[in-house]
Amino acid sequence: MSDLTESATMLRMLVGKLGRRLRESAPAGELTWSQLAVLGHLVRDGAMTVTQLAAAEGVRTQSMGTTVAGLLAAGMVAGDPDPHDGRKTCYRPTDLALAVIAASRAMRDDWLIQTLETRFSPAEQQQLIETLPLLQRLADH
Repeated sequence: MSDLTESATMLRMLVGKLGRRLRESAPAGELTWSQLAVLGHLVRDGAMTVTQLAAAEGVRTQSMGTTVAGLLAAGMVAGDPDPHDGRKTCYRPTDLALAVIAASRAMRDDWLIQTLETRFSPAEQQQLIETLPLLQRLADH
């Protein structure tokens, strides 16, 4: 196995493990992880239809409809007629959802900052900071 293959495997595993650690640092509360993912899309990308959300999450439209219905019932999203096709509904996050997402992000950021400060030397912290543009390029590909 080549060094690049081994490194790719290790990077995939480490990114997965870090993602799990971050999720553990900010419990979902009353929402499912699927619902939080949908809210994340709406906050980042703006209002979307169920079909657009399903495509973004890689799930069936029917499954996304169930997820969105739960968010509607919880007061986390509101629907407006699609400006391009009034037969469709575009969903947007409510103020309550924005507060939940902000709190979740703050908890994850706090965990990450605390971990970096307590487990890494200043030189190691700088090394990690210097790799961020490379990881961004990888994620954007």
